[in-house]
Amino acid sequence: MSDNPGTFERIKRRLKKHSLLEHLLGFWLSRKFTQNGIIVVKESFPLPKVINKGGSLFAENCQFYSGVRIEIGQNGSVSIGNGTYINRNTLLVCESEIKIGVNCKISWDVIIMDSDLHPLNSDTTINKPVYIQDKAWIGCRCIILKGVTIGEGAVIAAGSIVTKDVPPYTIYGGNPAKFITNVKTQNPS
Repeated sequence: MSDNPGTFERIKRRLKKHSLLEHLLGFWLSRKFTQNGIIVVKESFPLPKVINKGGSLFAENCQFYSGVRIEIGQNGSVSIGNGTYINRNTLLVCESEIKIGVNCKISWDVIIMDSDLHPLNSDTTINKPVYIQDKAWIGCRCIILKGVTIGEGAVIAAGSIVTKDVPPYTIYGGNPAKFITNVKTQNPS
């Protein structure tokens, strides 16, 4: 243990928030990661699953809930920022690049794909990166398709299918997702 007196207090605070079992399950899951911070697995069964066919998976301090599945192709790269959580039964399919920012909230049953996984009207499969910027919220049962950037602080309403970029601090919803309103921000007084 470090000589830093704050280290023990930090560990105690962390164990109050997340159990030792959740940390151990996170440690077990992180063996499939290329590089990671502290990973916590909540609601353990079914355990989150990583299927990596040769790509890379980077995650900072994150939470994964039961049933999360991450599939990474040979040239794929997934990165997940600090403080982000990915809720139950969410699926990430990456053949190119999926980048999720800091403090993002991804609800249950979300699908994020950067590929169609098969050719459409051609002989080649088209892959385009997906970027979800810091502090974005993705509602339950959303589908985020290839080539999309979701701006910082944006909110995607539950059940939406996102086919085009979403500007920062806006709320989008529907099929296909369309502008609803701007996110209200608090002005400091």
